[in-house]
Amino acid sequence: MAAFIELVKRNIRIYLRDRGAVFFSLLSMLIVILLMILFLGDMNISAITDMLSQLPGRDAEQDEKNAELLVLQWTLAGVISINAVSVTLSVLTAMIRDKGNGTLWSIYTSPVSRLSIAMSYICAAWISSIIICALTLALSEIYCVSLGAEPFTLIQHIQLLGMICVNSFTFACIMYFLASIVRSEGAWSGLGTIIGTLVGFLGGIYLPIGSLADGIANVLKCTPILYGTVMFRQIMTAQTADTCFENAPAEMTEEYNEVMGVTLEAFGYDITVAGCIGILVICGILFLLLGAAATSYSKRKDR
Repeated sequence: MAAFIELVKRNIRIYLRDRGAVFFSLLSMLIVILLMILFLGDMNISAITDMLSQLPGRDAEQDEKNAELLVLQWTLAGVISINAVSVTLSVLTAMIRDKGNGTLWSIYTSPVSRLSIAMSYICAAWISSIIICALTLALSEIYCVSLGAEPFTLIQHIQLLGMICVNSFTFACIMYFLASIVRSEGAWSGLGTIIGTLVGFLGGIYLPIGSLADGIANVLKCTPILYGTVMFRQIMTAQTADTCFENAPAEMTEEYNEVMGVTLEAFGYDITVAGCIGILVICGILFLLLGAAATSYSKRKDR
């Protein structure tokens, strides 16, 4: 156990010491925020205010303020979700480098099982992701409260931290599986570029899922990143959405939630927060088993 803990600490230190790795692991988040500030934010805010302006007796100025907060929280929910993808990918770069420079084979000769070595990489990615995502959540809440949003309740904090743990576990397992089949830093870098480019789209952040064609939307529903984004949105936007759509018809609120991907219907089922968590856990376990199989195959191949 002591050797396992040291390996986990080593992998986390490698990630945190590399400032470039930390920066690029947060690049997707920065791109999302920049796009929202420059382009997409105003469009989403206008969509809400235009809906509310159809109702009599509304305070246009207050509606716009509430809409800005709602879109901000909607965006930050997506940011927390995609951070789990980019951070775990960046942390597992250490595994690729260990393969490339032969360090991994030296570690294999130590009195530590291959299972412990594999789990050390997964746990390092999982813990690093939890830390970064929790910090992002804290900063997001502080910023939103400073703009007039209600702070999250204790129950919501517990729910969000639990979601961060589940989401981070899933993508730590997915990235470990990918790292177990990738052989070179060049290939890993290329894969990281592809994932970083697609993650905002797959999470329904760049374009709300309700604005996409049914075929494309169904493809997105087959990816775990969307379910992570949806569950964060349902909790993080709940209080502001109630304020924003106060005295509005329930149908209007439901339409907004469906279009913006706050609620999700997938293959004939309404996906709840519990459903999102269940899907993510299943995906995590599946890729953990696939990663173990890939590692076992690599072990037999090395003999």
